[in-house]
Amino acid sequence: MKIHPLITTTAALEDLCARLAKSEFVTVDTEFMRENTFWPELCLVQIADSEEAAAIDPLAPGIDLGPLLKLLVDNEDVLKVFHAAGQDVEIIFNLTQKTPHPIFDTQIASMAISQSEQIGYSNLVESWLGLNIDKGARFTDWSRRPLSERQIEYAIGDVTHLAKIFPRMLKRLIKTGRGEWLDAEMDKLADPANYKSDPDNMWQRIRAPSRNPAVLGRLRALAAWREVEAMDKNIPRGRIARDETLADIAGHPPQQQADLAKVRGLSAGWRDNEIGRRMIAALDGARPLTEDEIPPRAARGAPLGKEGALVADLLKLLLKIRCREADIAARLLARSDDLEALASGQRKGLAILEGWRWEVFGKDALELVEGKTAFAVVAGRLKMAHIDDIGGSGDAVAHVG
Repeated sequence: MKIHPLITTTAALEDLCARLAKSEFVTVDTEFMRENTFWPELCLVQIADSEEAAAIDPLAPGIDLGPLLKLLVDNEDVLKVFHAAGQDVEIIFNLTQKTPHPIFDTQIASMAISQSEQIGYSNLVESWLGLNIDKGARFTDWSRRPLSERQIEYAIGDVTHLAKIFPRMLKRLIKTGRGEWLDAEMDKLADPANYKSDPDNMWQRIRAPSRNPAVLGRLRALAAWREVEAMDKNIPRGRIARDETLADIAGHPPQQQADLAKVRGLSAGWRDNEIGRRMIAALDGARPLTEDEIPPRAARGAPLGKEGALVADLLKLLLKIRCREADIAARLLARSDDLEALASGQRKGLAILEGWRWEVFGKDALELVEGKTAFAVVAGRLKMAHIDDIGGSGDAVAHVG
């Protein structure tokens, strides 16, 4: 594979992208810094196909990333391959208000052909190529210039290794017939809604102090206020106020601005500074959430209870069995919330009761809950079987009915 020198000009980038636009796929990675900013600062982009690879310097004076961004978000003929793509896609979305498409994430794909849960890149390379990656440059400050040859070599390795792994992984997926399983997962990954920073929705990322509509209304107002403050100042949200502080204030709102000096996590200066005034204004404008505005998880109702919790535990055991038999990661197949919802009687809107998940796990899970199947120890191994098939066999049996 040909490795190009660091690309620092628009002309060189245009030439590279013109060639890559003819490829079936490109592997992509980014290096960025976000410790001290709200918006991640893009510091390096690595890209490769099966024949060539390069690192692109977004901080180079005068460089226009337009050719690269056009390749990533407008060219539907080239598959964009990432590993753990979330943050890379977020950066591209911030620059274009679009996401790469079509897209393939090797971390997600790994869960469809192994029981590895969110495998890291180093482990992926070791597993597929038998190589140990030099992690010495992992904690580089990528915003500093000039970059050393070792740093660039380390960064480019992320896409050259991936360019070798992806075709092999694709063959495995085709052989196992699981490529179609991933279509919906990749579509979710490429959904622009995942990367839009909507201040009015930020409260849902904070662990709420209660399910009280008035408290949640204050939390929504505070989270939206903090989001705007952080974006305007381009600093991390936590530099404005921590999640725990907002949750505390939402649950126990101050009567006046001077009371902010007593809140844990805020300094004494909040009693009379401008940011404190804006926080109080946000609280004053808060309104309780309506029933429709409270997410399902917040309005789920009564807990499972002892019997329901036992059923959920049996479903988790079944999940382990199916994952072992199918060699698939549990995280891809089912979530704990889905198992608990099924145990509590919910049947609609559950991913495990639809599509390929129904065939691999959902059908058996539903039959277990309805008492039609049971666990049986056969030849020393735990398996599932219909009640009629194992009744009277002498095998150890446990069922729900």
